[in-house]
Amino acid sequence: MKEKNIKNVSYAIAAGLMIGSTGFTAMAAPIAGVVAMTSTDAQTVSSSSYTTLSGVQLTVSNILSDASAQANGTAAGTSANGNSAVASGQSEYANIAIAQVNDYVNIRSTASEDGEVVGKLYDKSAATVHSTENGWYNITSGNCTGYVKCEYVVVGDEELAKSVSTRLAKVKTQTLYVREEATTDSSIIGMVPEDDDLVVTDESMASTGWIQVSYQNETGYVSTEFVTLSTQFVTAESKEEEAARLAAEEAERKAAAAAAARKRGSGSSGGGSSSNYVAPSGGDGGSVVSYASQFVGNPYVYGGSSLTNGTDCSGFVMSVYSAYGVGLPHSSSAMRSVGYGVSTGEMQAGDIVCYSGHVGIYTGNGTIVNALNESNGITYTDVNYSPILAVRRIF
Repeated sequence: MKEKNIKNVSYAIAAGLMIGSTGFTAMAAPIAGVVAMTSTDAQTVSSSSYTTLSGVQLTVSNILSDASAQANGTAAGTSANGNSAVASGQSEYANIAIAQVNDYVNIRSTASEDGEVVGKLYDKSAATVHSTENGWYNITSGNCTGYVKCEYVVVGDEELAKSVSTRLAKVKTQTLYVREEATTDSSIIGMVPEDDDLVVTDESMASTGWIQVSYQNETGYVSTEFVTLSTQFVTAESKEEEAARLAAEEAERKAAAAAAARKRGSGSSGGGSSSNYVAPSGGDGGSVVSYASQFVGNPYVYGGSSLTNGTDCSGFVMSVYSAYGVGLPHSSSAMRSVGYGVSTGEMQAGDIVCYSGHVGIYTGNGTIVNALNESNGITYTDVNYSPILAVRRIF
């Protein structure tokens, strides 16, 4: 088993209630990876930290749904997908395996060290166990099915499974209000666009139609009518997915460097800048910060993307990087998959720092430059003002 330093990506929280319409541009994320979340509304699962070889977040598909079906006796001896079933009345986590390793454990094609490596199960990532064979578990995690040594995973530990998962509320309306209290008469503390996923802090009052969430550095409430609840794990990366991801990351770096060189040659300022602003120069994170910092003091506009006339948080990051020829999505949650991931301890100037419902650009001195809100506009904020969900690097 190969060992490397773990790269931790912290997770946080947020959610909301509906208002009018605002259009958002979504571009394809330039990174390979599996993204799927399984619904399990019966439990509130705490957030934690995850790791992959390069910080890429992968989420498990059908882990809890399969286990829940098994626990409820969906089929006599098998679950809906033909896997071994958990006896009726057992915990929905009974067949969930959580990796406990320094970095990752290899998933092999057979229950033997001689088996071909078909994927990697990273530390704190999850899998569904089908059977046991001579000290090996037959598992499925993400798009990978194979065998791992029993000694490297913990099976059926509900508290451990909860501790390494994140409970999310995905926005399913154009715009959601996050309210100060669990009532439509309460003050609005923020807005969240469609398809952003927000971390849940308390579901105990879900029967009343409300859940508690974390929005930026505040606690708020959103209506369950306008969100879809799910539980997210990290899952395995197949051999093919790893190869595709590494190739995509390298292509992204080369394309970004080439685009920056073209911008320098043309002298284009990009991002809707006027002649009062200096065009981007250089092709590194420091250049990105220098360019972005020119716009401090300009207004925040929800749904906007103009660096001069008004932008929201994701529009700000998108427009800054657009000046370097890099296309990013107009979505704070989608930005958690762009470029390639690094740990919070490895942050450098120009890195994109992702929070629950928010995103900014790290300046390199313990702060981010970001379009914060209507009161503050584009400004500097402490990088740790709210729990960091992910750090992504373009250059």
